[in-house]
Amino acid sequence: MGSDMMLDQWAAPAAYENYMGRWSHRLAPRFLQWLQAPPGGHWLDVGCGTGALSAAICAGTDPASVLGCDPSEAFVEYARAHVADPRARFVVAEAPDLPPREGGYDRVTSLLALNFMPDPQEALRQMATLMSGPDAQVSACVWDYGEQTQMLDRFWRTAAAVDPRARELSESRRFTMCRPAALERLFRDAGLHRVRCEPLWLRTVFAGFEDYWQPMLAGTGPAPAYVASLDDDHRDELARRLQQAFPGGTHGRITLMARAWAVRGWGR
Repeated sequence: MGSDMMLDQWAAPAAYENYMGRWSHRLAPRFLQWLQAPPGGHWLDVGCGTGALSAAICAGTDPASVLGCDPSEAFVEYARAHVADPRARFVVAEAPDLPPREGGYDRVTSLLALNFMPDPQEALRQMATLMSGPDAQVSACVWDYGEQTQMLDRFWRTAAAVDPRARELSESRRFTMCRPAALERLFRDAGLHRVRCEPLWLRTVFAGFEDYWQPMLAGTGPAPAYVASLDDDHRDELARRLQQAFPGGTHGRITLMARAWAVRGWGR
């Protein structure tokens, strides 16, 4: 069994797109609608991954500019290749060395990445220092890794029934900060004010079990990396039990709910 760091490998952006990226692209516009950002602002997208949020910012908020940054060179190259809007740029960078902008940013944000940062509290503090002024905003959105995000919760519950060690590897155990009270506290500790945290709901629909299972075999992300660590017998047993755990079984359509927490705070 690998360590937490081994579980968080982000070197295959196409595999990530098939695994969680397809849901990131659907969640990003809802997150932006919740933020209600005015047009014309300068944005910093921290932990931009494959560019889902940056693309949504360009499509839905009429920004002046968007700079996406991520520690994974492979993901940054993918974002550059797939987000064609001239207002968007992408660089390899992460906290505590986030790229500054002369005059600061009007919106500093992060989608589904805050909990994977080595020091989320320090990252938020730096994000707050990069704001353009007291009316600028810092925001983030993370999955709720409890029972309300069924595609992950059922995976780890089933994995733990096959291999008890998997219980400690689940995101719900690792990322206890992905709760409203903890997120609000993080934002306030970063010096942000008028902090607000609310749920965003997403329906995740899979054409059948193979549509759910195949991305789990690609090794990118915590659950797929865990699957890759199993021998053939344990992997087959996990697949068999998951088929039984999901409505629809082997061939039927699978509809699950997922909850994310959106949080924002202001400079004053």
